[in-house]
Amino acid sequence: MDRKLYVVYGNRAKRMTMDLMEAARISEEIPQGASVAVKPNLVVAAEPEYGATTHAGILEGAIEYLQNHGHRDVSIMEGSWVGDRTERAFAVCRYNEIGKRYNVPLYDLKRDSTRPVKTRVGEIRICERALNAGYLINLPVLKGHCQTVMTCALKNMKGCLPDTEKRHFHTMGLHRPIAALNAVLRPALTIVDNICGDLNFEEGGNPVPTNRMILGHDPVQIDAFGCRLMGIDLRDVEYIGYAEDWGVGSSATEEDDLVYLNEPTAAAAPQRPSGLVGQLSRNVRQDSACSACYGNLIHALYQYQERTGRAFRKPIRIGQGFAGQALEGIGVGRCCRGAERCALGCPPSAEAILRMLEEEE
Repeated sequence: MDRKLYVVYGNRAKRMTMDLMEAARISEEIPQGASVAVKPNLVVAAEPEYGATTHAGILEGAIEYLQNHGHRDVSIMEGSWVGDRTERAFAVCRYNEIGKRYNVPLYDLKRDSTRPVKTRVGEIRICERALNAGYLINLPVLKGHCQTVMTCALKNMKGCLPDTEKRHFHTMGLHRPIAALNAVLRPALTIVDNICGDLNFEEGGNPVPTNRMILGHDPVQIDAFGCRLMGIDLRDVEYIGYAEDWGVGSSATEEDDLVYLNEPTAAAAPQRPSGLVGQLSRNVRQDSACSACYGNLIHALYQYQERTGRAFRKPIRIGQGFAGQALEGIGVGRCCRGAERCALGCPPSAEAILRMLEEEE
């Protein structure tokens, strides 16, 4: 399995997606004539800006790349969570328009037939279209989750189940069945929407702009890397460990595995952050901070508060406006390396920032 993780920064989702797929030479690994199924995250009928669903531009970029390279048998499939309608999510997120524009069918997996598959946790019924896909592309959103701490590549496969099986997963505690599902239903490719994933809820509401996307082949590696970006201890996301133990992939990522297509550019921090994000950032002074750096800081501050039960109290500086200055106190990112104490990187991961915060107090 290819161990490279491709990372790109920006705010043009379609272009970013096509650049990732081109850099990884994805067309060369898809057999001509293969049935390609694209599985986004439409857990609820909410616009992507709320931090819960896959941006339409990512879907557009993937489909256009595939069609430009001669792959015509392409479809979109998804099943929203119990209590919401997939068709409504298709409409709200503009997927219907994309389907018409590119002549690509959309399939509501809630209406699909299912097949029982033996797994490590017993028999699981899985939607036929997912099982029959010749080349399955997973388009998850990297975001927080109130029950599993985070959700990304592995958990997004849960949308390939009927509602009865989704309910069953909750009775089993989520972690083991998620890992078991991925041991029998493995996407060939994963492209992660990390543009503005929610801080802590699967259904959105506290988006954290990071303007970043990631492409890889190993969902375990991708989820482990996502934990690093969010400052989450890998041991807190139990299904990653189970999946690794059951042969789905490896959580290891070496520095040589990371391929950065570009660097994040300066942008103003969110002008109208949600209440929680605003609370976490009240001691942050930013000047032309890039979204990726600022977003990672917010994730670190959130994890700090979750672990300690209190907000981080000391002032923090972040952004290119502080470059070359001698700064008192704490800085975040390469631009603030003149601070007395700084989490270096461009951008530093939330894991690295969190480590600095914990050592500071």
